Amino acid sequence: MKERNINQGHCHPKIVKALTDQAQKLTLSSRAFYNDCLGEWEEYVTKYFGYDKVLPMNSGAEADETALKLARRWGTVVKGIPNDETLIVCCEGNFHGRTITIITMSNDPDSLEKVLAEKGDKVAGFLLEPIQGEAGVYVPDEGYLKKCYDICKKYNVLFMADEVQCGIARTGKMLACDHEGVRPDILILGKALGGGVFPISAALADDEIMLTIKPGEHGSTFGGNPLATRVSIAALEVIKEEKLTERAEYLGKIFREEIMKIKSPMIEKVRGKGLLNAVIIKPMNGKEAWDVCLKMAENGVLAKPTHQHIIRFAPPLVISEEELRDAIERIKKSILSFC
Repeated sequence: MKERNINQGHCHPKIVKALTDQAQKLTLSSRAFYNDCLGEWEEYVTKYFGYDKVLPMNSGAEADETALKLARRWGTVVKGIPNDETLIVCCEGNFHGRTITIITMSNDPDSLEKVLAEKGDKVAGFLLEPIQGEAGVYVPDEGYLKKCYDICKKYNVLFMADEVQCGIARTGKMLACDHEGVRPDILILGKALGGGVFPISAALADDEIMLTIKPGEHGSTFGGNPLATRVSIAALEVIKEEKLTERAEYLGKIFREEIMKIKSPMIEKVRGKGLLNAVIIKPMNGKEAWDVCLKMAENGVLAKPTHQHIIRFAPPLVISEEELRDAIERIKKSILSFC
């Protein structure tokens, strides 16, 4: 139930076949030379998500760094912000990886409108997770994303969506931003982009943003390698062929409804979208979320706590309704054992 990286399930045969077929032909080539995989993937991915250009990387954190680099360059070249005065605004509770740039991005307690009204001429981009995964599956109020997007447009600031965890069908839409009809200026993807088989991530944007970075100014040894790109195409095909977006929407409602029926004072709240959900645990008799997770493991369900009182549930989207209901019964048994 915790495999938020594995939207397409473990070792999906189509994705594994794409990996093994390509592994027998070519695994890595210099980006200085043409191969028959990268261009095909770039065309496929940009059409799939509706952007002019894509920059492939390996991890979600690298894709976030790429987005920040794009925003800063756009801020200087297009918006005219002095290079050493460029600002990026992020959200309280954000988690975008563990690189030195990202972990030093501080929280700003002020509202976005106030920050941009005061400093908007120096702000290049606003970076957020449409649903905060690592923080505990915090789903914003309805209309929040659209309002933030509109504020960004008002002040000529790039709206950058980190959909590494919540994107690619996980929340019942292809992207979490789709719930409010918001199209990010820079879209950041990872995790499920590689189908749980091979690491690949990406930053997507239109030409006005992407072409501010010139040839040779950004790169990656393994980013967009033949193995990763073949796997990624297969992974995205599986999402559509098996209707995993619709499955996540349908099964997510069942999960939340059934968990909320459990009569236990330990369950303080249930929240989420699609198959990205969290149960907030109220400590009882010295037992916390970690203890619940240990009991669930004994009963055959793996999940892990975050922030000591929240348990995240993000099963593979290929899970059947029967399997989901079985898991719910095991979760119920585990929680009720403490009452």
